[in-house]
Amino acid sequence: MIKTKDLAFNYDNQVFFKFPNINLKSNEDLLIIGSSGIGKTTLLHLLAGLLNSNSGSIELFGKELNQLSSHQLDRFRKNNIGIVFQRPHFVNSLTVKENLQLAQYIGNKKNNNRIDSILKNLNILDKSNKKTNLLSQGEKQRASIALAIVNSPKLILADEPTSSLDDSNCFNVIKLLKKQATEYGAQLIVITHDSRLKKHFNKSIEL
Repeated sequence: MIKTKDLAFNYDNQVFFKFPNINLKSNEDLLIIGSSGIGKTTLLHLLAGLLNSNSGSIELFGKELNQLSSHQLDRFRKNNIGIVFQRPHFVNSLTVKENLQLAQYIGNKKNNNRIDSILKNLNILDKSNKKTNLLSQGEKQRASIALAIVNSPKLILADEPTSSLDDSNCFNVIKLLKKQATEYGAQLIVITHDSRLKKHFNKSIEL
C-alpha cells in the first residue's frame, strides 16, 4: 500500500506545492504527469524520504515516513526504495559492477550473482567492468535502472526516464522499467512531463 494525504511542501516560504492524494494497492503502478516547475521532482523526493513535507502524510508499506527518525528513514529507504534519477548518480571512478557492489554494501545485501543477473537482464553484462563515465547515454540509463533495483526494493521511483528520447526509445525504456518492476516484485511510480507515457499506465495523476 502506497498512500499520501494532504501533502504539501514549500521552498523558503516562496514556492508552494500542494499535491493530490495517492492511493495505490500493492499490485498497482502509477504515472504522475505535469509540466516543468510544477513540483514533480519535489514529489518524488518526498515519496523517497529525501525531503520532509511541511504538512500531510506519506505511508509506504505500513510505515508513516514522518514518524521515522532520520536513522530509521535511511534504513527504510535503503531496504524499500530504488530511485532512477533524471541524471544518473554514479561514482565515476568505479566500474558498473563496483557501483552496484557499493550499493549492496551500503544496503548490507551483498550478492554478486544478483548483480550479474540484473546486468544480463538489462543487456549490459558486457559493460560490468567498464567505468560509468565511459558508457553511452543508453548504457548509463540501463546502469541507473540496475542501481535502482539491485537491493530488491518494493518501490521504484523514476524521474523523467524518457526525457529527450524518440518514440521508439521512449517505449523501450518504459517497457524495460515495467519489466524489471514485475520481475523483481516492485511497484513503479514514474514522474514525467512526457504525455506519451499515458497509454502505458492504467493509473495516472496530473499535477
